[in-house]
Amino acid sequence: MSAVVENHDHHDGHHGPRKGIWRWFTTTNHKDIGTLYLWFSFLAFLLGGAFAMGIRAELFEPGLQLMDPIRYNQLVTMHGLIMIFGGVMPAFVGLANWLIPMQIGAPDMALPRMNNLSFWLLPTAFIILLSTAFMEGGMPGFGWTFYAPLSTNYPNIAFFVFAIHIMGISSIMGSINVIVTIMNMRAPGMNLMRMPLFVWSWLITAYLLIAVMPVLAGAVTMLLMDAYFGTSFFDAAGGGDPVLFQHVFWFFGHPEVYIMILPAFGITSHIISTFSRKPLFGHASMVYAMVSIALLSFVVWAHHMFTVGMPLAAELFFMWATMLIAIPTGVKVFNWCATIFRGSITYETPMLFAIAMIFLFTLGGVTGVVLANTGIDVALHDTYYVVAHFHYVMSMGALFSIYAGFYYWFSKMSGIEYSEILGKIHFWLTFIGVNITFFPMHFSGLAGMPRRIPDYPDAFAGWNYVSSIGAYISVFAAFFFVFVILEAYMRSRKAQKNPWGKGATTFEWQLSSPPPFHSFDDLPKVK
Repeated sequence: MSAVVENHDHHDGHHGPRKGIWRWFTTTNHKDIGTLYLWFSFLAFLLGGAFAMGIRAELFEPGLQLMDPIRYNQLVTMHGLIMIFGGVMPAFVGLANWLIPMQIGAPDMALPRMNNLSFWLLPTAFIILLSTAFMEGGMPGFGWTFYAPLSTNYPNIAFFVFAIHIMGISSIMGSINVIVTIMNMRAPGMNLMRMPLFVWSWLITAYLLIAVMPVLAGAVTMLLMDAYFGTSFFDAAGGGDPVLFQHVFWFFGHPEVYIMILPAFGITSHIISTFSRKPLFGHASMVYAMVSIALLSFVVWAHHMFTVGMPLAAELFFMWATMLIAIPTGVKVFNWCATIFRGSITYETPMLFAIAMIFLFTLGGVTGVVLANTGIDVALHDTYYVVAHFHYVMSMGALFSIYAGFYYWFSKMSGIEYSEILGKIHFWLTFIGVNITFFPMHFSGLAGMPRRIPDYPDAFAGWNYVSSIGAYISVFAAFFFVFVILEAYMRSRKAQKNPWGKGATTFEWQLSSPPPFHSFDDLPKVK
């Protein structure tokens, strides 16, 4: 049976096996599609990183060096959109495609053809979005949050809206697939509370995506109507309300932040458990913590809007609701630390990335609690302090866990081993680079430097110089990662059955491939 499952998409009943590049377009195999997502994500990271380099090059010193403010705003916008919708999200979807069927003992995803379509919609959307670079008026330059009515006055907004719609459709289809697979295709005996945490994190993420993507679709559709059909949803001159756009956008935008970090929690939990050589502390409490984070993410959206003039009662509600999220997040961090405590720890590359993720994510969470205070947020709103905060959570929390997961499951996915020494060099380059980039931004922000501004007074020059140096180290680290992968494939060291050694007892190595086990008691016992 196993052979049939592994190769079921490479054969077309009538025409024999599909060969060469064509199989990647038509594949319905979850592993192939997972690989496509990971490749797409990596290319998007490189492109988004290139835009970030443009931003940091401009901010290297005061004065306009390389570009006018319009071009600068276009870079900021595209950097944000590409990193979120093209980098972080597809990377996690790629890992989900690879791992969820293996971790629940299923032969494939439940809806394989929809799986293929949901991937191929993504490059389509990004081609549409990037095509605006070659049009009169250029790429959108209104920030990744595309606040109306600023954004409704831009050229080429129709292409932007169309691209967002297609990405949203892709996300919803992927999420339906994940939910149906997890609900219907678990191995006999695997009830919900026995599922691995990565599977749990994706089940929650998928429900979040289905809940918030239509909200984004509504927001961009109203934008389109305002821009081209004479409506005034967000234009005060026509009786609309610009603040309404912010409410609708952030009702999508805040859960989206948790959509980008929940799979990271799942990955980190697996890795911490494996390299501490002991079961995760508090499996059930981790699940409840993730569920409560997901539910709370729906009632905190207006903490992005403390400066719009909300009633005091609303400000207080959003302040306390935001601080409340620190409790389940604290539970997760405590459980990770308790797992590591007195474990038989080894520091392979995935473990280094996972520990760094916990450290950096916690640091970002602490500045989040600072910004949750309405009075402090009014002072720090739209400064580099906010940029530092969300990059510590997203660019480091999410990115480090993607790297961790990739290294952790690399030999599972490829059948070969990467060089541990090169992996560790990549880790240290990345860790040093991102911290030199983003930590000084706290100081720039506290000093009052506004974000999304291409020029600044000499007073802010010092920390900006340091941040730009850090950004170049980070980019070098990204190219070093390419070298790590190339070296692995060129040397082709055959992977062991369990590359992480004695005592690494997580589900991935046990539920390796179909056919599924008949009951949970039949799982191979680790000696």
